[in-house]
Amino acid sequence: MIKYKKTGIDLFVAENAIIKQPQLVEFGKHVAIDIGVYLSTQAKIGNYVHIAPYVCVIGGKKAKLVMGDFSGIAAGSKIICGSDDFTKGMMNPQVPLKYKETKFTTVTIEEFACVGVNCVIMPGITISEGSVIGAGSVVTKDTEPWMIYVGSPAKAIKSRDKELILKGGKELNSQ
Repeated sequence: MIKYKKTGIDLFVAENAIIKQPQLVEFGKHVAIDIGVYLSTQAKIGNYVHIAPYVCVIGGKKAKLVMGDFSGIAAGSKIICGSDDFTKGMMNPQVPLKYKETKFTTVTIEEFACVGVNCVIMPGITISEGSVIGAGSVVTKDTEPWMIYVGSPAKAIKSRDKELILKGGKELNSQ
């Protein structure tokens, strides 16, 4: 049996999902981690969260993913929580740290925020409350709350209906 740092009720983790540091991962309630998910970082996952098939979260055990309640990551997305500084020293995880410069960060996906299919989220980014990242986008800067972003690099194109979404979240939390 895999020992996670914390688990809530109604947790589903697919049999072939790879969570390299389970002792550093906290799950809220009503969480689904689908087939082929790879997670090499620490993580704090909120309630009503879905990580879809073949999402890759990299950065090692010194990096972290934080996901707020009602957030999600769609299929095939890449969340980069840690990376080598390509200008300073060698690169790749097999090279000892003394020969390279590595940046370990936290990527945060706040409450009601979602990352679309096949997106890339760069190190240290915060996807702000209610933000949505459209399919195939690359996020290189923090987002503004309740906005929809698309493109490479991602740019805000439209706002979301905050009141309607918050009402639904309040109803679910009261059940």
